[in-house]
Amino acid sequence: MSKFKERLGKLSPKKRLYALETLPGHLAQSVQGERLHQLLTDFDFIEAKLDAVGVQALIEDYDLARVSDVLLSEGQTETLKLIQGAIRKSAHVLERDKTQLAGHLLGRLLDFEIPEIQAMLKQAKQSKDSVWLRPLRGNLERANQGALRTLVGHISSVTAVAITPDGKTAISASGDETVKIWDTESGTELRTLTGHTNSVTAVAIAPNGKTAISASGDHTLKIWDTESRTELRTLAGHTDSVNAVAITPDGKTVISASEDKTLKIWGIHSGRALRTLIAHNGSVNAVAITPDGKTAISASHDNTLKIWDIHSGRELRTLMGHTNPVKAVAIAPDGKTAISASRDKTLKIWDTESGKFLRTLTGHTGYVSAVAITPDGKTVISASWDNTLKVWDTDSGKFVGTLTGHTYGVTTVAIAPDGKTAISASYDNTLKIWDIHSGNFLITLTGHTNSVKAVAIAPDDLIAISASKDNTLKIWDTENGREVRILTGHTDSVSAVAIAPDGKTMISASRDNTLKIWDIHSGKELKTLIGHNSSVNAVAITPNGKTLISASRDDTLKIWDTNSGKELKTLTGHTNSVLAVAIAPDGKRAVSASLDCALKVWDMDSKTLLRTLVGHNSYVTAVAIAPDSKIAISASWHKTLKIWDIYSGRELRTLMGHTHLVNAVAIAPDGKTAISASSDRTLKVWEIHRGQEVVSFVGDYEFHCCAIAPDGVTVVAGDRSGRVHFLRLEGVSGGG
Repeated sequence: MSKFKERLGKLSPKKRLYALETLPGHLAQSVQGERLHQLLTDFDFIEAKLDAVGVQALIEDYDLARVSDVLLSEGQTETLKLIQGAIRKSAHVLERDKTQLAGHLLGRLLDFEIPEIQAMLKQAKQSKDSVWLRPLRGNLERANQGALRTLVGHISSVTAVAITPDGKTAISASGDETVKIWDTESGTELRTLTGHTNSVTAVAIAPNGKTAISASGDHTLKIWDTESRTELRTLAGHTDSVNAVAITPDGKTVISASEDKTLKIWGIHSGRALRTLIAHNGSVNAVAITPDGKTAISASHDNTLKIWDIHSGRELRTLMGHTNPVKAVAIAPDGKTAISASRDKTLKIWDTESGKFLRTLTGHTGYVSAVAITPDGKTVISASWDNTLKVWDTDSGKFVGTLTGHTYGVTTVAIAPDGKTAISASYDNTLKIWDIHSGNFLITLTGHTNSVKAVAIAPDDLIAISASKDNTLKIWDTENGREVRILTGHTDSVSAVAIAPDGKTMISASRDNTLKIWDIHSGKELKTLIGHNSSVNAVAITPNGKTLISASRDDTLKIWDTNSGKELKTLTGHTNSVLAVAIAPDGKRAVSASLDCALKVWDMDSKTLLRTLVGHNSYVTAVAIAPDSKIAISASWHKTLKIWDIYSGRELRTLMGHTHLVNAVAIAPDGKTAISASSDRTLKVWEIHRGQEVVSFVGDYEFHCCAIAPDGVTVVAGDRSGRVHFLRLEGVSGGG
């Protein structure tokens, strides 16, 4: 126990709260820099402040250390910046679940060999007196890399974002039919605006910051008062989805772009359509207005951009050059150049006066959905369906860096008026705030370059193997989390991996329609099994190691002889892709799971179907069998897991708690606990007998797979970003 915790324990609740609220400020004002540094590196203080006052107040304490009168060394200042950065990056998690504090500080700071940080993390580990999942290495985004903060609240894709002129507020639009107002400093959701009856596709804020306009798939625009947060009026006139909206610099006129192939110019105060602009022969996806308010540029599905005179509504010129639909356009602050973004995966820079094409920016691997220019005109940020944003130098067109962190396509990006930060929105339902000039663009990723689809742990606990969408497998040392070897040979995503009981060989399954048998020690490919006519989604090995079962998108399972690689039998019965298969420890039964929403139990001796387990009302993604060979647990896209009696086919209970698709499940060797991995970014530990959630760990990305080692406490999981996580289940028997 730290001296701070000891002193705090002697205070009354009222005095304790007062001390937590005021002590950091008092130390800063009285120029006690050393004591302030000690306080802000004390886990007991961090935990107590978070619990009593909340995450934003805690984050703000670290800003006190930056005032000029508090004399701290460069190293001390950097230490506090790292801790603050870790807390800020985890704020959206800690606001909902304060028990994640220790795990998130370890996950973000464990790799920093700074004495004060390591001492704080030691405190964090010692503070936990209950069951928890402890990261064995830095398994989350580092404190100084990636996004500054994540904004969570929308329940569907975030389609648009705009920032107020003072930079203090952001407004987002979503497929969940809502508009949300956010405090950009704290990341707090201030208000949700409802009224649209379809996806909200775009949002713009007037120059005075008091009015916002949203566009929707319901064919309308709505004008909102951002101060009272009320709807002022609805603009109706388009005959199809409204895709974009822009406001003139004087705040008097609105221009909308629609799927109906037109643009409309509206009086913002009257709400009346002043004129309709017709010339595109495809949906109009975007519109931007020049700083002088005289012209507008539209981007269309017809692969062109058009420049318009706003006053007359006359088309001035057409910009041609893209080979696919143009999704976005931004105009530089000087009004002389425009930058367009296209489904052809490029951006193009244009001279707005002559209409001349100047330069093409290439680098994205998916279509480019949005583009924004900094207020000084020197930097461009693009957003893409390759899940990234890219930063470019405007004058040279040179690529500067990549912002990674979103797990689905990035739909839009807005830059704050000070030009220092940007906010992106994504199909992953989140917004992220970025420091544009930090230089911390690419996250150093320990893992795969694409989603981890499966993990397995060897019988001796010493190694783990991961399979990835990047077409490779990796072998890991479970003790230190280091990569031992990479295995290449598959020509498409590797969907599954299983390790033989002797720990000497492993089998992988791939979207290239094959399975491969590998020598683990040498990493040598021994043989390829060919027989399925579609993706192989899963593989399991019998306890004696002599046969294996594969599950495929071709709706079948196949039984193979491990030694010869010969196909022994094809099992049919599922009416859709078979996603998973598990073999009971006694070798008598196998259970498969499918997109047909059912599980099937198979007799391994006769190789026949025994029964079908029906109960899930969505795809069944995974299945695991308990050590007693009597119980199976299945995972579903319906956010649930189910426990089954294999022999009777009876459903015993349903496990509820996940808020998104459950992708994987593993059962501990003692049969008492299970771990599930979900797209809600959590790993959950369950007590099987009671069907209750014991604890969860929240990651940065969707978890796709998980495994429990024979020791019963080492957990390996893989996520959408390519990370392989090594955690220890603490506080359970054998957990240490």
